[in-house]
Amino acid sequence: MQSSADLIVVGAGIVGLAHAIEARRRGLSVRVIDRDERAVGASIRNFGHCCLSAQPDEHDELVRASREGWLATAAESGLPVRTDGGLVVARSAAQLAVLEEFVAARPDRGRLLSAGAAAGLLTGGERELPGLVGAVALTQDLRVDPRTTVARLADWLAGTGVPIDWRTACLGAADGMVRTTRGELRAERVIVCVGHDVDLLWPEVADQVELQRCALQMALVEPPLGLSTHAAVLTATSMLRYGGLAAMPAAEAVRAEVTGQAPGLVEMVANVMFAPRPDGSLLVGDSHRYAVSQDPFLDEGISDRLLAEIAMVLGVDRLRVRQRWQGVYASSPQSDLLVRHLDPRTSVVSVTSGVGMTLSFGLARRVLDELGT
Repeated sequence: MQSSADLIVVGAGIVGLAHAIEARRRGLSVRVIDRDERAVGASIRNFGHCCLSAQPDEHDELVRASREGWLATAAESGLPVRTDGGLVVARSAAQLAVLEEFVAARPDRGRLLSAGAAAGLLTGGERELPGLVGAVALTQDLRVDPRTTVARLADWLAGTGVPIDWRTACLGAADGMVRTTRGELRAERVIVCVGHDVDLLWPEVADQVELQRCALQMALVEPPLGLSTHAAVLTATSMLRYGGLAAMPAAEAVRAEVTGQAPGLVEMVANVMFAPRPDGSLLVGDSHRYAVSQDPFLDEGISDRLLAEIAMVLGVDRLRVRQRWQGVYASSPQSDLLVRHLDPRTSVVSVTSGVGMTLSFGLARRVLDELGT
């Protein structure tokens, strides 16, 4: 198997496909390889939420470029991308203070809503939501269906003449040569986007950034009665995880509130949130556990607690689970992003936090600009 291209992308998850799409947009010939027969990793195990509005200020350029990239790709490919992407709900005065500070600091990224308006968005005006005191609509956020988006983009790319070699694992890459389980490939440039599996190819790179796998407990639940929103819905724990919200002065009061009232959520490193799929079912979660190698076992106590928290936000007695699974993504305590140019023709790129869907297109633009392509 010998072939040549301007660019070989290793990995057909969302980060790899974003690089392939951006390179194709620049007129490069591109080839993609992936070890599986279809995407089965981090890119389909998430909420499908591009949380652009709540990123820290340091990611402003990436946020702008990524949003442009998603919308341009949607226009070219026909991929459904919703622009009413995010809603953060407040259930206490401290939480509302964070949202008010956020909107005052970044009016381009959020719109403050009253409790009644937020309940109207969530339930179509059918009922009140006990405990809700307000919300912010995240005006830059986007939403896609994670179960279908990567497959649709891969099919579209292949239809435009970009070869995608499935079931073709990378064994190593250097100086424009990629060794695979089906032979050697050559290119002017190689970009390796294999997420947390960087440590299987270049353990020394993984060690330098203290790369780990973050495992998440998630579930798919039946559509709750009366839910009408298409947005991903974030809660108090989200205010402590997303940099743009966590940077607000009032966030410390929320941290103390959550720690005092719900220490179990702190212990499981929870981000209590949910996001609708096109059929109305909800992707719900999630907890976070960090290790180089993850145990595959799910803790039913964690699942029960997450489901109870979300049921409380929705004002329902219980949620009926269709599926449970373990999400996974690359994580580094040093940075949200890993970009290493191993030699003049070989680069490793990974999102080392839970924002791969969010920053993928902006990161692809930045990397290709750095390479002068």
